[in-house]
Amino acid sequence: MGTPSVDSRHNLVGESPQICQIRRHIDRLSRSRSPVLLLGESGTGKEVVARAIHESSGLGSFIPIDCGSLVGPLMESELFGHAKGAFTGASDAKRGLIELADGGTAFFDEIGDLPLDMQVKLLRLLQEREFRPVGSLTTRKVEIRVIAATHRDLAAEVERKTFRQDLFYRLNVVTLRLPPLRDRQTDVPLLAGRFLERLGSKYQITSECMDALASYPWPGNVRELQNCIERMVAMNSGPFLQIADLPSTLQYHLQGQPCNALSAVAGANGAAPPPPVVSQSGIIPLTEMERHAIMNALEYTKGDRATAALLLGIGRTTLYRKLKEYGLSV
Repeated sequence: MGTPSVDSRHNLVGESPQICQIRRHIDRLSRSRSPVLLLGESGTGKEVVARAIHESSGLGSFIPIDCGSLVGPLMESELFGHAKGAFTGASDAKRGLIELADGGTAFFDEIGDLPLDMQVKLLRLLQEREFRPVGSLTTRKVEIRVIAATHRDLAAEVERKTFRQDLFYRLNVVTLRLPPLRDRQTDVPLLAGRFLERLGSKYQITSECMDALASYPWPGNVRELQNCIERMVAMNSGPFLQIADLPSTLQYHLQGQPCNALSAVAGANGAAPPPPVVSQSGIIPLTEMERHAIMNALEYTKGDRATAALLLGIGRTTLYRKLKEYGLSV
């Protein structure tokens, strides 16, 4: 396995056109202090991109703020700090997250979860570049860059009156939409290799296993892939990570692939495939469905095994093994 393609400045792994474009945007944003709104599904790496934008500017600290955790009576204090004696238990003055980000970047993760009353205070911060700690009579000036991220459709949230329109316009100066991993599956091998490196692992992923990883849609995106690699390493005695080591979710996905491929090939052929053998219980065994999927793929490709393997979503080595297993010599 080769060395993963990683931009040393941005720490982004991948060679897909989408990732290359995001790198270019980060370079441009390093010359600006405008707010940035990052959109994308959970697990697509929004915080990685936020940190890359911050580090490209080389200014101040990066302070992540989890908007989903800002609940309860002390959330304003967490953001803006408080004066001594501001409330019961406030025996000393405390600096909030906003003040800690002064001169740098405040990253509001899952901004769509921020309560409406806090949205008002954030809007004032963006407009006036100042805030007032809880219990204080004076305001404090602050110079920060705000980067916000969400998996929500903020425009729809505005329509539902759960997100302020004026704050949305303030944040929506520069918008980057991060692609889900299923839309850049060519980056899966590079990401998997990088996660192995981070674990200090000497394991290698077999080609069949890598084909399986690349064929999976990854609904949890990069975070799910990272968890998958970590689990495989933790549960494996090495030195190779194989299909048998995949989590059950991916195993079920692989078992369903022959059925999907069978339908696709039959549709492309314009004719229904010969019916598989049904057991006495009325259930078609997975092995029988798989055998028929392979037969129809080879028939459709006129015996081209490489193309048939691609259609079926399996590696060529796997196809050759299954041909032998099922006694097929097409």
